[in-house]
Amino acid sequence: MRIVVTGGAGFIGSHLCDRLLADGHEVIAIDNLVTGQAENIAQLAGHERFRYIRHDVSNFIFVPGKVDLIWHLASPASPNPASPYGYPQLPIQTLKVGALGTHNALGLARANQAVFLLTSTSEVYGDPQVHPQREDYWGHVDPVGPRSMYDEAKRFAEAITTAYHRYHGLDTRIARVFNTYGPRMRLDDGRVVPNFLCQALANQALTIYGDGEQTRSFCYIDDLIEGLSRLMITQVNDPLNLGNPHEITVRELAEIVIRLTGSRSGIELLSDRRGPADPQQRRPDISRAKELLDWEPRIDLEDGLRRTIEDFRRRL
Repeated sequence: MRIVVTGGAGFIGSHLCDRLLADGHEVIAIDNLVTGQAENIAQLAGHERFRYIRHDVSNFIFVPGKVDLIWHLASPASPNPASPYGYPQLPIQTLKVGALGTHNALGLARANQAVFLLTSTSEVYGDPQVHPQREDYWGHVDPVGPRSMYDEAKRFAEAITTAYHRYHGLDTRIARVFNTYGPRMRLDDGRVVPNFLCQALANQALTIYGDGEQTRSFCYIDDLIEGLSRLMITQVNDPLNLGNPHEITVRELAEIVIRLTGSRSGIELLSDRRGPADPQQRRPDISRAKELLDWEPRIDLEDGLRRTIEDFRRRL
């Protein structure tokens, strides 16, 4: 098949490009490199079935020739306001890519009658009052809060994708992606796994916001790519959670990272500078993914972290 991947130079997008090429497809990656990195796809340079287009999908997307599948991944994704690549630092770009970018990608899909997959996010659930989060939970989101540019962009993206499915008959998929980690994450991404790994490998204190009792669940990138691949070839048009249901506290994660890196780091608790918008609990209910895709994560946290640590050591 001939496939377009928006955000193809990003963390998840570049791994997806690798997988699609390995499966024998022709891949066109589109990325403006605001948060993506050229080095993520450097290994694909010269590949006969790979093409990279530097372009902002918030502007009209033109791809010559027939396209069979479109994977729409383009968007900033880090919630850290201290990171220059976080969506709090890129609020207008984040809203535009969620709204205009999704509209343009859907237009390309409609023109080609291509199957369209939107990578949405667990952030559509906001600071959840239901735990774990099921797809039929509508969420608890502040529309003007400090994370609203990302939350509402993704909620709008889901809405317009659903509208194209219902009104135009477009064949669509919506994946609600929970915390994912692995090689190629930006070293300066600002999310908890890159932060902890960089601090531990430098023997610096691992800094935790609040008391460290907030919980997260972490899915290794290979497991997520497998879930996305299965979703694309399965006739599931409603939103579907993809993530790891194994839940740990942020403090527990810090302790694991220190042990696996052999670091001399300690743990430093900081005041909660992110405020109430930072959810206290986040864990997916993946019952539907198990039933409809026969999918669940296979790589445990320590194994995935070892692979990620090896990549970070090489790049630091």
